[in-house]
Amino acid sequence: MTTLVYLLPAALFLGALGLSGFLWALRSGQYEDLNGAAERILIDWDDKLER
Repeated sequence: MTTLVYLLPAALFLGALGLSGFLWALRSGQYEDLNGAAERILIDWDDKLER
């Protein structure tokens, strides 16, 4: 029973930390352009530099 006294606040703290990190990522625009990174992988920058 005494381990719950330590584990419960630790779990709540880590959950709140994860939630605040996710909310920070949402507010700072990390999820705005979901297709941009996928399309950037396909672009061959060396081809464009030679022209």
